[in-house]
This record gives sequence, C-alpha cells and structure tokens, in this order.
Amino acid sequence: MNKKRTVDLIHGPILPSLLSFAFPILLSNIFQQLYNTADVLIVGRFLGQESLAAVGATTAIFDLIVGFTLGVGNGMGIVIARYYGARNFTKIKEAVAATWILGALLSIVVMLLGFLGLYPLLQYLDTPAEILPQSYQYISMIVTCVGVSFAYNLFAGLLRSIGDSLAALGFLIFSALVNVVLDLYFITQLHLGVQSAGLATIISQGLSAVLCFYYIRKSVPELLPQLKHFKWDKALYSDLLEQGLAMGLMSSIVSIGSVILQSSVNTFGAVIISAQTAARRIMAFALLPMTAISASMTTFDSQNLGAKRLDRIVQGLRIGSRLSISWAVFVCIFLFFASPALVSFLASSTDGYLIENGSLYLQISSAFYPILSLLLIYRNCLQGLGQKILPLVSSFIELIGKIAFVVWIIPWAGYKGVILCEPLIWVAMTIQLYFSLFRHPLIKEGKAILATKVQS
Repeated sequence: MNKKRTVDLIHGPILPSLLSFAFPILLSNIFQQLYNTADVLIVGRFLGQESLAAVGATTAIFDLIVGFTLGVGNGMGIVIARYYGARNFTKIKEAVAATWILGALLSIVVMLLGFLGLYPLLQYLDTPAEILPQSYQYISMIVTCVGVSFAYNLFAGLLRSIGDSLAALGFLIFSALVNVVLDLYFITQLHLGVQSAGLATIISQGLSAVLCFYYIRKSVPELLPQLKHFKWDKALYSDLLEQGLAMGLMSSIVSIGSVILQSSVNTFGAVIISAQTAARRIMAFALLPMTAISASMTTFDSQNLGAKRLDRIVQGLRIGSRLSISWAVFVCIFLFFASPALVSFLASSTDGYLIENGSLYLQISSAFYPILSLLLIYRNCLQGLGQKILPLVSSFIELIGKIAFVVWIIPWAGYKGVILCEPLIWVAMTIQLYFSLFRHPLIKEGKAILATKVQS
C-alpha cells in the first residue's frame, strides 16, 4: 500500500490528519461541481437563457440521481473503513467484492426507474412547456449512464475509506478538464444541443472510474478481491446494503424534498429559475469546505471505531466542528457583499430582477451557514459510528418541512418563502442531530475516557 498517499487517521495529532485528508476531498468536490457548473456556464453562453433554464429545471433530479450513487458509495465505504481500522484485509476484499455486485444491481434498478418515471416527473414539477423537451434530453442522458456514476463513486469511496483521498483527486481533475473541453466541442463545433452537456459529463465521469480502477490495481492490489472472495456472506451483504442504502436514501430523501421545492420554483418562470440555478451553484461551491470536513469525519470516526479509539472520536468531533464553523462565518460575510457580481457572472445576465433575487437567496441563506456546518458534522459523525436510522430521521424532517413550505408558506409568501425554506429547516434538523449524537453511548464513553485521561 502507498503509505505516502494514505493519511493515518488513527494515530498522531488530529488536526493535521483531518486537514491532510479533507483537503483532497475539498479539491475533488470542487472539480465535481465543475462538471455541472461547466454545463451551466457553457449552455448559458452559447445556447441562451432558455437552454440554461432547461438545465436548471433538472437540478433537483440531477442531484437526486448523483446524490443516491454518491451516498451508496460512501455508505459502503464506511463499512470498509471499519475493517481497515481493525486491519482486517481479508474482510476488506470480501466487502469490495460485495460492493461491486450490489453496485451493478442498484445501477440497473435506478436506470429502469428513471426510464419509467423521468418524463412524468418533469411534468409533475411544472417544468415550463417551452423548456420541457430540452430538460428531458439533458437529464435522460444522465439516467442512461447512471452505472458510470455508481462505478466512480464505489472506487472513490474505497480509496477514501483507507485514508487515500489524494488519488481520486488527480483522476477527477483530469476528467473535469475533459468535461469542459467536450462541452465546448459538442456545443460550439458539433452543435449537438443541450443533451451533449449531459453526454460530456458522463464521458468525463467514466474516465474517472477507469483511472481509479487502474490505480487501485497497480498501487493497492491488496484491496482487490480474487474469485474466492466473491462469496455469499449474509451479515456482510446486509451491513453493506443497509449502510449504503441508508446514506443513498438519505441523499435521495433530501433530493426528493428539493424536487418538490423545485416544482414551486418552476411556477415563478424562467427568470427566477435562472436566478435560483445561479444562486444554488454559488452556494454549492461556498459549502464545499464544510462538506469536505464533515465527509472526512465519517471516515475518521469509522476507522477509529474499528480501532476502538472512542476518545479520539470525541476529540475529532470538537476539532471538526470548530473548523467548519470558522469557514461558515467567513463565507457568510463574503457572500453578503459579493452575491450580485457572482450571480450576474454565473447566469451570464445583467437582468436586474434576476440578480436581485439570486443575491437575496444567497445573502439570507448564508446567515444560517454556521448552523448548517454543525448539522453536517453531527450527521456525518453518526454515520461514521454506524448509525443508519438517526441520520435518516433528519432527512425526513427536511422532507416534511419542504412539503409544508410548498403547500402552505410559498403560495402566499412567494419566492421569499423559497429562500427561507431550507434555513429554517436546518435549525430543526440540527436540534434533532445534536441530541441524537451527544446522547449516543459511544460518544458518552469517549467523553468518559477523555475525562479520565485529563484527571490522570
């Protein structure tokens, strides 16, 4: 195994380890966002505002699909990280073999469901008739090749589970650059239209999956299973499937809530859709350091749980929370002043109404980012501890909250109701996760161990 690339999360100072592990995740997330952001920028500049709105109207569905595949990959990676913390390499190989089988089966299921429900879902979302055909062309390309997303996220999740967040970064940077080049070539040279942006995304992500596999085969072959490791183990398959589906469903429930919320946004017309699309892209980038820190906490907790270092889990929780809150405060101040210029740039528009609403969305939501930072840390810590239900409860709170806003608040509050929807829900979710985490027996035991060490 390449020790230089693998971060030791079980021994040594916690802050340097967390930062070393989280930084490549941050860069990976940035380039992951560049996939769809490149689509938005290039589609908006070369195909016009109507095509931009067509892509924007599919954002919630796109996040639903990608979020599920990412959640499944990360969830199964939690199980592998636990075995890695215990240094049980035989079990790691058996788990990897199982993830490949389960990933292939889930890809087929998601693809079939997508084919059956995609067009009716776009209609249910009140997608404007003038952009409906283009929206369908774009998102159907993503659904057709959902297996590619599963493959990449399973391989990347495997690398991160052993503390190697740097390797996947290099592959993703390369494929993100390829995505931009293909976007420009397909749209400006071949004139293939909006669906080619989806095709470029799939090709680019496929390259990441292939490169990840070859890296694993060459540099960490001890992770790859042999034929003898492809065997039925009910307990292992159940653990992987439960953890993977729990995280995948958590992402899906969040995205379903976003789909429902998007249906309200779509009723405000193409200009508001474009404003929302631009603001959400900016928000996605602004939150990347927080998501990277919280994602690193999942692997950190899982490995230390396998190594029975409960005191270290509590220490990591405290350090991760401080890091995440610090970034949230900084970005809140930055977006308060920079929002108009950023919205105008990303939407490729000088429309005052568009810029005003996009900026208002960012300025209000960013005031709640410190609360969101704790939400992400608490939820990922629970996942790292192997909890499946408690993080799901928070997702159901989000779903119910969004339904309530769409039914009762937004009809009379207008777009301001859309803006306030998520921040107020974050508050409720954070309260639930706080009590769920700090009442957890493992956290209590970790605190007791720390207190004993301090006294001695």
